[in-house]
Parts: sequence; structure tokens; C-alpha cells
Amino acid sequence: MPAKIQSFITRQYMLRHNFEVYRYRDSYLNDVALHHHDFYEIYLFLSGNVTYSIESRNYRLLPGDVLLISPLELHQPMFTWEKQPYERIVLWIDKSFFQELSRLGHDLTRCFDTSQPWHTNLLRADAASRQYITQLMERLIVENESSEFASDLAANACLLQLLILINRLAERTPQHYEVKDKSSPVISSVLGFINEHYSEDLSLDLLASKFFISKYHLSHEFNRLVGTSVYRYIIQKRLAIAKQLLSEGTPPTDVYQHCGFGDYANFYRAFKSEYRISPKEFITSLKAERAPLEEN
Repeated sequence: MPAKIQSFITRQYMLRHNFEVYRYRDSYLNDVALHHHDFYEIYLFLSGNVTYSIESRNYRLLPGDVLLISPLELHQPMFTWEKQPYERIVLWIDKSFFQELSRLGHDLTRCFDTSQPWHTNLLRADAASRQYITQLMERLIVENESSEFASDLAANACLLQLLILINRLAERTPQHYEVKDKSSPVISSVLGFINEHYSEDLSLDLLASKFFISKYHLSHEFNRLVGTSVYRYIIQKRLAIAKQLLSEGTPPTDVYQHCGFGDYANFYRAFKSEYRISPKEFITSLKAERAPLEEN
């Protein structure tokens, strides 16, 4: 029996410290902005007319496709609305919960590891594997919402089976399904440069000069392929890394320097504009969330 459809949430943070899973179906949805998470995401596409952008990589989705999205990866769905609804199952997994699972003796985040030669954001498995993944994710939703005996253990068992299967598929089928575009190589190079030099003084003029391209062409192609401006991407990347550093205990006064904001005032304004709280308020909220866990 398929898991029940849930109301779509725009929240981009987790309320639980292990995992959250949702099944959505929308006949109409406002554009989803380019964003990132502090957790891992496994996304099972069921139906619709969707192209998914992860950094500069665009994927034209087919039913049964699985997307693997790591923390800090900027991403967004892009869709056109036809008669077919947009349906998917979304699984969020907390980084610390993955660490707990890894104590079983296996690194279950391997499928997200971009350093692996076979890494890809999109898995397009055979029919039997697609069906099994769908069944596991639907069962995970049912057990996660159940109050029956040992439902939490049953949910964890489904999650472990799913993660093992996805890691096996990732290693077994190292194919890449990115939509090819003549501008993709140069934009990928620009993104790589930004990701390596985010702490430095970056600008559209500097990047255009570095890659021997007019700034007008770079701006247009970057917007088209990445879904946002060069400036906006740099800010979001810096903020994503800043948020991670804050969660690891780095003081805000050190974070802004490491992330290339120039001064604390610029960092404060950008952080509060993006997340609706200040860096210090974010640290306070983290401590409040972690206190019950540390007591246990």
C-alpha cells in the first residue's frame, strides 16, 4: 500500500536528529529557489516534468530516478506544469545519525562522496531495483508514522536496507546522466574555482578574466545553468560553509574571515538575510537542540 501523500513543506531544516521522510504530490508549486541543506538528502522521483539542477549539473528526471544530494551542494528543481502531477519521496538524514550508523562498520555516506571515481548525483537503476527502492521508502514512511510495537526498529531496518542498496547501486552503475550543454565545461570550471577560493576576494570581472570569457556572457550562462547569479552563488556558498563552521564550534569572529566576508558586519547582514537569525542566535539554537542529546 503506497504511503499517504503529505502536505509540502518549505522548511529547509530538520526537526529530528535522525531522519525525516515525506511523500509529496503537487499539481502546482511556486518556483523553488536555489538552496542547500546541513543534512544529506535522498530524493526519489515518481512523476512530473522536472529538470533538477545540482551545482552546474542538470538532470532530466525519469520516474524511478534517485538523486543523492550532499550537505553544502546548492540545488533546485526546475519544472514545467502539464497534466501530470509532480510526485516524489524525499528522505533527509542528519549527519550525526550517519556517524552513528557508520559505527556498525561501514561508511554509508560513500554514495555521496564526490572523491569516488564513480560518484554521480543521479542513480538510474534497473526496474527491479527501482521497485524495491520505492517499496522501502514507502515502508519507511509507514513505519516512521506508526505507533505499533517496535515501529522505530522497523523504520531503522528499512533505512539500513535502503542505504545499503543505494551504495551498492552507486558503485555498480557509475553512469552519468547530466544534460549536455556547450557552456557546461566552462561554468563547471568557474564553480570549481569559486568552491576552492571562496575565502578570497571574488568578482564577476575577476572570474571573466580568469576564464577568458566576457563578463556578460559568463553572467548569462551562469544564470541559465546554475539558476542564480554569480554574486548570489558566491554568497550562498560562503554562507553554507560558514553555517557548517559555526555548527562545529568555530567562533563567528573567525568564521567571517575564513569565508571571505571582509568584516563581521557584512557577514552578519548576509547571514541574517539568508537564515532570518543572527550567527549568535544560530549557535544558541544549536546548543538548545543538542542539550537533550548530551544529557542522554
